[in-house]
Amino acid sequence: MGLLNGTSLLFHALRGNNPFLKFARFTPAITVAAMSSSSRIPVSAAEPVKEESYRVVGGLKIIDRWFKVPLDYTHPEGELIRIFARSAVPNKNNDDGEAGGKLPICIYLQGGPGFECAPPKSHPLTDFFIGKGFQMLYIDQRGTGLSTPVDADTLIKYRTVKGQADYLKMMRADNIVRDCEAIRKQLLGRKEKEEERKWTVHGQSFGGFCAVTYLSFYPEGLKEVFTTGGMPPLVNNPDQVYERTYQKLAERNQVYYKKYPQDVQAVQQIIAYLDRNNVTLPSGGKLTKQRFLDLGLAFGGHGGIDNIHRIVQHAANDLELYDSLTLKLKQSIESQQSFDGNPIYALLHEACYCQGEASNWSASRTLPQSWTTSTPVLFTGEMIYPHMFSNYHELSKFRPVAEVLAKEKEWPPLYDVDQLKKNEVPVYTANFIDDMYVAWDLSMETVRTIKGARSYDTNVLHHNAVRVRTDGVMGELWRLRNGEVD
Repeated sequence: MGLLNGTSLLFHALRGNNPFLKFARFTPAITVAAMSSSSRIPVSAAEPVKEESYRVVGGLKIIDRWFKVPLDYTHPEGELIRIFARSAVPNKNNDDGEAGGKLPICIYLQGGPGFECAPPKSHPLTDFFIGKGFQMLYIDQRGTGLSTPVDADTLIKYRTVKGQADYLKMMRADNIVRDCEAIRKQLLGRKEKEEERKWTVHGQSFGGFCAVTYLSFYPEGLKEVFTTGGMPPLVNNPDQVYERTYQKLAERNQVYYKKYPQDVQAVQQIIAYLDRNNVTLPSGGKLTKQRFLDLGLAFGGHGGIDNIHRIVQHAANDLELYDSLTLKLKQSIESQQSFDGNPIYALLHEACYCQGEASNWSASRTLPQSWTTSTPVLFTGEMIYPHMFSNYHELSKFRPVAEVLAKEKEWPPLYDVDQLKKNEVPVYTANFIDDMYVAWDLSMETVRTIKGARSYDTNVLHHNAVRVRTDGVMGELWRLRNGEVD
């Protein structure tokens, strides 16, 4: 056990002679993010559209709200979109949430990019924060869920490829944060005391990236910030990120095959079958070798390796019995791959790192040459490749605009490093040393950049720990918040 920024650092790493790590060739981490304040654009209060409320089991009053906000905050008189936000208000006293509605708000920013929030009762943070005296606000980030969702057919129907690209460029963290500010001003802007007009933010994964964007451009709206697996790298393109995450992905492949050595041969047989046959999935997409290996995305979370083993075992069993793949197996594979229903994830995943530079299909360019010829066969992870816009049914409709976005250079700043260096908002962050999705050493550079940030770091937890180890992760962050030290 060591110390880092006054917090616990737990070591239980997979190290030593590791043939999988022959892929690791990355450059030293350098903080090069843009330091412009040009992304601080004035934001007015969001316009309420409608509101619905109801009670759910567990002593909660739910308030569903829809707001109108500008698509482009630099042109507030232009096109408007809707943003959906759902409040979870304590109603233990059966007072229709009157007392709970006066509690401070914690807004939850979902991981992604491109994913909506689940119902409050399905997220363990609801009980945690309510137990600490908060009400919760879950926002469907623009383009997801009930917030004017991006859909291939509707987007293509009314816009040229350039128009589609211009629209999708509005779906990044900078505008997500502006939406939050607009909603904050509507909900809290008339409070008498300045502190009551601020709220707490919790960002998981990409939601943490958004939280740091919030700190950069609108810190006056923030009381405190929590992030879990979401301290962003301050880079201008994803190359440095993928150089590191490919290494972690190789390590997780090794863990997988060590746990399930029988899968070495099973995966080889499945890949050989897919090379010989054209397999169509229930959605109409193609199950190619590359798409099957995309299942490695799950390796970075608690339980992910076991889930993929069950799919491999099922596929191997199908081939042994029938020399083909059953519908149930195909459905299981599709249930692991949500790109079609959440297309922003694939379209803007690389762009969520870009500031003034193009991504140019970074994951494809930085893929180690030995990866595709390795034995055993290596799964890929949180990377987006051109093949996805052919193999996934709905994503294939976005292929022309995906090519445009990959070449786009005019991405505005997402962070203001000068502001982060003089930050005054309390920041508490949990980071995972062996995180397969977020490069830990780059996250540490960001922690050191944000004045006053306090970090809990461990390598015995994975990226989704806030869901499956909630009390452990949040307990550590709460100790940081309370100033507890040994």
